[in-house]
Amino acid sequence: MIVAEAVGHALAGCGVRTVFGVVGSGNFHVTNALVAGGARFVAARHEGGAATMADAYARMSGEVGVLSVHQGPGLTNAVTGLAEAAKSRTPLVVLAGEAAERRSNFHIDQDALVRAVGVVPMRVTSGEEAGQRAVEAYRTAATERRTVLLNLPLDVQAQPCPGTVAADARTPPLSAGTDESLPLAAELDALAGLLAGSSRPVFVAGRGARHARRELEALAERTGALLATSAVARGLFRGSPWDLDVSGGFATPLAAELITGADLVIGWGCALTMWTTRHGSLVPADGQVAQVDLDPAALGAHMPVDLGVTGDVAAVATALAARVPAAAGYRTPGLAGRVRAEGRWRDVPYEDRGAGGRIDPRTLTIGLDDLLPAERILAVDSGNFMGYPSMFLDVPDENGFCFTQAFQSIGLGLASAIGAAVARPDRLPVAALGDGGALMSAAELETVVRLGLPMVVVIYDDEAYGAEVHHFGPHGHPLDTVTFPPADLAAIARGHGFAAVTVTQEADLAGVADWLKGPRDRPLLVHAKVTRDRGAWWLEEAFKGH
Repeated sequence: MIVAEAVGHALAGCGVRTVFGVVGSGNFHVTNALVAGGARFVAARHEGGAATMADAYARMSGEVGVLSVHQGPGLTNAVTGLAEAAKSRTPLVVLAGEAAERRSNFHIDQDALVRAVGVVPMRVTSGEEAGQRAVEAYRTAATERRTVLLNLPLDVQAQPCPGTVAADARTPPLSAGTDESLPLAAELDALAGLLAGSSRPVFVAGRGARHARRELEALAERTGALLATSAVARGLFRGSPWDLDVSGGFATPLAAELITGADLVIGWGCALTMWTTRHGSLVPADGQVAQVDLDPAALGAHMPVDLGVTGDVAAVATALAARVPAAAGYRTPGLAGRVRAEGRWRDVPYEDRGAGGRIDPRTLTIGLDDLLPAERILAVDSGNFMGYPSMFLDVPDENGFCFTQAFQSIGLGLASAIGAAVARPDRLPVAALGDGGALMSAAELETVVRLGLPMVVVIYDDEAYGAEVHHFGPHGHPLDTVTFPPADLAAIARGHGFAAVTVTQEADLAGVADWLKGPRDRPLLVHAKVTRDRGAWWLEEAFKGH
């Protein structure tokens, strides 16, 4: 056995089931070894897409994601996706060939490259340590929730490796997010005191709380807290009568009113960034803010907090339930009625602005929400349009929304949907893209068809980079650099093997209904020509940070 094979076998022994990538000479043998060990290889058409697929797969499956790429350009092509994964603390192992010879045209400083975007670099340097280093990379990704690059120098890959190493590497993997450590009793007592003294508490749960719905709902029931999430945890409290949906720029008017009116906001596994707090405007002026997180460095990192508690969200919530007295808190019958009547964006009245061969994106998205099956998994690209699918398309739970927005790159949405679809084949995958991101990632349309994914791809086409149009246009700046002529996106999709419909008015959604009734043997692209006379409602808040 050579080193490349030992690394692949070791990772397969750790439980790796799925690998994404683009294969070149430098990662050919390690990828084949993973496949021989029982893993499925999913080939992308570009390494950037493969990186984002692996990221989304990890988020939606709860497993460590694995990406395999060629040395040099294979890794540089993947960097934007790796930056998103690293910023999101996605547990991901990247296997990359490495040209150690400086005269090689493939040679770059791969360690420095990935460190610059927050990835942890490691390297296999000999046959004797190959399996051990592979397991170390896997465990670092799993237990520390880090994106890890395992460099595989070309000369080392070909070295012989003792047969016992691969067997020794078959150590049971350590699962991510299972640490049930509790803070000091004094911290728990302090947080219990804040809750006991609160008459209007609100819980805001983030990615670090996605495993703790039952515990948080039990504590909220005891203390009378209302429930909200950051965007990445959307759906966590779906079905609760006290679910306010998302806090931040996407918040409904009712959610913003109630969060601002709280006297205590607790962030649970939530970074409380400017996006989740609307640049701090949702933080109650006369209230207090607490934060619970496994990572002590996260406490107060984005905004001052009155109390920071280091510990696992589920464990802390369970311990607090035994320490606080029962109270009605924020919950009243009248408020429950308001949440039912006003708690979703589709409940907020609006003036339909569709005209001239363009559909209002709210009307479009509400129509899709009514048509598409409830058991869906939604991935959203970045851009002016993104609030419409994020807020008007419902999701069944926290495993129904894949939101790769930590780096805010456009062009990741389609690959995110592919990775999510591979992780959750039991749900209808839905990709929501702008025209800019769709054209940027169009190569992966072939991947959707090749994998046989029954995906619905919705393109909100305003023939522009809409965020820039609505940011700079009102100030009289020329917009030629951010506007484009019409493109027949439906024809492009058909060329890849999609069924496609063009939507300019609500009646055109009949084409979507017809596809849903049929065999769904081809994916569907919905080319929606949307209105473009004004920016999305969340843009004004978003651009305060620019």
